Amino acid sequence: MIEEAIVDAYTESAQAGSFHVMIDQELRLPFETTVLGVVVRIKRVDISEADEIVAVCHRGRDRQAIPILELPLPDPPPAGWEWIEAYRRWARGL
Repeated sequence: MIEEAIVDAYTESAQAGSFHVMIDQELRLPFETTVLGVVVRIKRVDISEADEIVAVCHRGRDRQAIPILELPLPDPPPAGWEWIEAYRRWARGL
């Protein structure tokens, strides 16, 4: 999956952008998960100016972007979760 995401991306920034596109296309949204003991709804993913993929968490009117590398996935995970795991492996250099 990593190779599929970064096939035409030659810089680290471009590779992160490619992963963002794949996650955005393949991850079934919205889904709920628990962050610090609070249930939140993930409605979209974004990429920060630092090329970090983030999940935009909603709870009522509150919103918070959390790095997807730190986002706990629910059990069972949403369809497309494999792309998050591939991004995590890529980010760790595996």
